[in-house]
Amino acid sequence: MGDGALRRDARVGARRRGEAAADGRAAGGARAVTGFHHVSVLLEETVDALAPRAGGVYVDATLGGGGHAEAILERSAPDGRLVGLDRDPAALAAAGERLARFGERVTLVKSPFGRLAAALADVGLARVDGVVADVGVSSPQLDDPARGFSFRESGPLDMRMDPTSGETAKELIARLDSTELADLIYALGEERRSRPIARAIKEAEAAGELETTDDLRRAVHRVMKRRGKIDTATRTFQALRIAVNEELDQLGALLAQLPDVVEDGGVAAVISFHSLEDRKVKRAFKGDRRWKPQTKKPITASDEELAANPRARPAKLRAAWRVARAEVAAREAEEKRREERWR
Repeated sequence: MGDGALRRDARVGARRRGEAAADGRAAGGARAVTGFHHVSVLLEETVDALAPRAGGVYVDATLGGGGHAEAILERSAPDGRLVGLDRDPAALAAAGERLARFGERVTLVKSPFGRLAAALADVGLARVDGVVADVGVSSPQLDDPARGFSFRESGPLDMRMDPTSGETAKELIARLDSTELADLIYALGEERRSRPIARAIKEAEAAGELETTDDLRRAVHRVMKRRGKIDTATRTFQALRIAVNEELDQLGALLAQLPDVVEDGGVAAVISFHSLEDRKVKRAFKGDRRWKPQTKKPITASDEELAANPRARPAKLRAAWRVARAEVAAREAEEKRREERWR
């Protein structure tokens, strides 16, 4: 990345940073900042894969509480820069406070990670040296009943990562008929009993008994009684959350943009939390000549991390190096010549 581009981005970034921080404070409020505490999963493994260096420019596409971003900035001292994206105003506000000590090295942008290229263009960047994305739901989102992500405490049927826009889970359920809802729960929750569950949910809705996460959980339990440690409503909640936030579409958009955004020799590192996501990441890195995967299998949490943070258990990290564009072009040209000789 040229010095001119970095200087231009520094000027634009300073202006944008002030706007983003102000927006985050206004939207998130004091409660969001003080209450947003998130333990970053696979922190050391992710930063090791990214290998930040002084002078590099990096992106945390899912900023959350700023844990990965903070580690990247520390590892890339004294002048490495970071752009942090998140669509949750509370996360931006909390991360803004946590990362304030890094000053002009940080640029925060309110954006879903699926708009990576556009968000970078907004701050004057086309390419960066590395991108990290942790596409799971953060602990503060899960633990705050008002966000409607979890059935552990009753809350509104919301589930939006950006509570200022988009369709809530309740509105989504109201828009779908029983068959459409069953298909969604089956496809995104991998729930085998999706049809009777969908009927039970729609019956609860028709009876005026579907206002809260507790109501949704009870509807599922009418079909599937709770057994063991894992609540039988888990897959249904997962499916609705993925649909409300268009998570798989966002991930697909991110993976499609990464080859154009990451510099030659740079790194993309993605942490996923369920098989639907991991399959997409695996195909993107292993099935594209523009990437060289760093490991054959995904990296998972150590026993020590699991003891400290059980929520890290399903996390899978896949990282890949961006193959030089000239090398990719040379390979493609050679393959084309071979094909022409066999015609």
